[in-house]
Amino acid sequence: MNHIHQLGIVKRNIQRTSKELVAEIGKFGVATLHEAMGRLGLMKPYLRPIFPGARICGTAVTVLAQPGDNWMLHVAAEQLQDGDVAVVGCTTENDDGMFGDLLATSFKARGARGLITDAGVRDVATLTEMNFPVFSRAIHARGAAKAVLGSVNVPVICAGQLVTPGDVVVADDDGVLVIPRELAEEVLAAAAKREANEEAKRLRFATGELGLDIYNMREPLARLGLKYID
Repeated sequence: MNHIHQLGIVKRNIQRTSKELVAEIGKFGVATLHEAMGRLGLMKPYLRPIFPGARICGTAVTVLAQPGDNWMLHVAAEQLQDGDVAVVGCTTENDDGMFGDLLATSFKARGARGLITDAGVRDVATLTEMNFPVFSRAIHARGAAKAVLGSVNVPVICAGQLVTPGDVVVADDDGVLVIPRELAEEVLAAAAKREANEEAKRLRFATGELGLDIYNMREPLARLGLKYID
C-alpha cells in the first residue's frame, strides 16, 4: 500500500455495515468469530486493552496518522457517527501517546464505541473511569504534535491487518478482529453455527466426558504409536 498517494484526504461518505448486523455480530467473542471466518482477520497480539474486560464492536472509521502526530484523530472526530470505532494505522512504527481523555471525550460525544490504535495512548486511569475501551500498541505518557497531514477513511494497515472504512471491528480480551463488510453476513451465520456446536460439546465436557472420545482421538493417537504404561 502506497501511503504517499493517500495523504491529505478525508472521505466523508463511507458505506458502513448495517447496525443490525453489527449488533448480532457483537453477541459473539473474537475467538469464535475468528474461527468462523476461517482463522483470518486477527490483528497482531501486541494490541491489548487498557483495562480488563474492555470490549468493542462497531464499524471502522479509519485514520492514517503520522508518527507522534494526532492531528488526524481530531479531524476524524468530525466523521464519527454512533456505532463507529476509530481505527488508527501509522505510516511507521510509533508508540507515542497520541490519544488521551480529551479526545476520548470528543469521540464518545460523537457516539464512538472505542479506539483501536497501532500507536500509544495515555490518561489510562481517566479512560478507564470513562469506560471508554481502547486497544493499543503501547501506553506512553509522551504526547503528540499536530503538524503533519495524514488521512481519514482511507484503507489502512493496523497491526498487520487491512482495514477498510465501514468494516466490522470486534475486540475483547482475546484480541482484535477485522471482518470485511462484504463478509459480515456470512461470518455471522458461521459464528452462530459454531457457537451452537460448542455449546453441545460444553455440556458433554461438563458431564466428565473426555475430548479424547468427543473428538475421536484415540485411534489416530494409537496409530502414531502412543502407548499407555501402567
